[in-house]
Amino acid sequence: MSTQTLKKIVILGGGTAGWMTAAALSKFLGVQYCEIILVESDEIGTVGVGEATVPPMSIFNKSLEIDENDFLKNTQGTFKLGIEFVNWGKIGNRYIHAFGDVGKDMNSLHFYQYWLKMHLAGKAASIEEYGLNASASHQNKFMRSENRGNSPLSNIAYAFHFDAGMYAKYLRNYAEQRGIVRIEGKVQQVHLRSEDGFIESLQLNDGQIVAGDLFIDCSGFRALLISDALKVGWDDWSHWLPCDRAWAVQCESATDLVPYTRSTAHEAGWQWRIPLQHRVGNGHVFSSKFMSEEKAREVLLENLEGPPLTEPRLIKFQAGKRKETWHKNCVAIGLTSGFLEPLESTSIYLVQSAIARLLALFPSNHFNQEDIDEFNRQTDFEYEKIRDFIILHYYASERDDSDFWRYCRNMPVPEGLTRKINLFKSTGRVFRQTVEMFCELSWVEVLLGQGITPQTYDPLVDRMPEGEIAQRLESVRQVIQRSVDYMPSHADFIAHNCKAEKMM
Repeated sequence: MSTQTLKKIVILGGGTAGWMTAAALSKFLGVQYCEIILVESDEIGTVGVGEATVPPMSIFNKSLEIDENDFLKNTQGTFKLGIEFVNWGKIGNRYIHAFGDVGKDMNSLHFYQYWLKMHLAGKAASIEEYGLNASASHQNKFMRSENRGNSPLSNIAYAFHFDAGMYAKYLRNYAEQRGIVRIEGKVQQVHLRSEDGFIESLQLNDGQIVAGDLFIDCSGFRALLISDALKVGWDDWSHWLPCDRAWAVQCESATDLVPYTRSTAHEAGWQWRIPLQHRVGNGHVFSSKFMSEEKAREVLLENLEGPPLTEPRLIKFQAGKRKETWHKNCVAIGLTSGFLEPLESTSIYLVQSAIARLLALFPSNHFNQEDIDEFNRQTDFEYEKIRDFIILHYYASERDDSDFWRYCRNMPVPEGLTRKINLFKSTGRVFRQTVEMFCELSWVEVLLGQGITPQTYDPLVDRMPEGEIAQRLESVRQVIQRSVDYMPSHADFIAHNCKAEKMM
């Protein structure tokens, strides 16, 4: 064995972040490479509201060779084609930020640029009618991709809704079968090496000492290692994202099993609705500066579709990011590393991305600072780009009915976001920066949905005669509708492929 090889990795904290990390390390490193320990306490709860995801989630599961139907059966999971936003641009408006393609790109230009020309002339239907995911969402349809040549049914992008607690248990079983050792206990003290300040060991409440070479902090908002022990600070983004509380509650389902998440804007925040097979997850994200906790709880309970199954639980948070997510021999993953409200379902994606980045820059026992700096640089980039996308939803609203929305409309925003909005307002152009999470089409769907219409379109669109553009748009619209007609209902697809056992 190489003298540079780590001998022991210690993961502090279970939950979704901890067990995703443990599962991935057990798969891609294996306990024959080094010993991997996960320390958690049954007495410490997890936030556990990360129940909606984005399409890269399927890549994570496939990389672990997890059967998708088995995963969904064991987590009461459903499928997700996008997110419906209600009352965000203005009260009464709704739109879908859908995954996947819209139309077909033509002559090296995005399809939406051709649509934009016709839309500005009043000669095009809603952009949602040219995309499979949005159209299927409206009709509660779903299926996985089938090999049908150029058909939209050949490339269906989707994500999942699932019970986060069940997913953590599912991955715990996966990881323990592959040799991960779980230790029950609470951390009483963190011992640092005197010569360099690296973490040497964790002392648990029963006196047990857990030593390690690399420590992964998945202790959630408590941040016991990266913050308490190593004193790494926090970048506060609450001036851009003022929501700092959420009430979460589960309720009975009283409507069809829809294949999308719903976000409904309220007076001082918004409410999520996540449909699972056995229940619906709900939460009211709000700003305590603009609404009391008691009022926010009332708003949530008044807007449930069915009887609540649990007592509402209050979660307090601050939008922002750890100044360094890798410091010395400690890597922060999950809520320990940063928090962005779940408006675009990015929480679990950020865990997945951090794990992939750690494996790509996996350390020797020398812990090269160049690797650590690159990890932190990539993390900063990713968080900031997702942050700006979430800010867009608040800033680009026309709502003027409360102090909260007036604040959001008038707040100064990051310079990069201002440039992106202004470029789109001019000619409808959006450019993705390298590997940022959200693609050009995601930005376009939200910008249009929030009520921002470009003044004009890309001039290269005029290379194609207007009559031909009209014919192509109509052809796409008809193909989309025929494809949706072919698809089964979301509920029927689940019943035939991945129906979970009924909860007692």
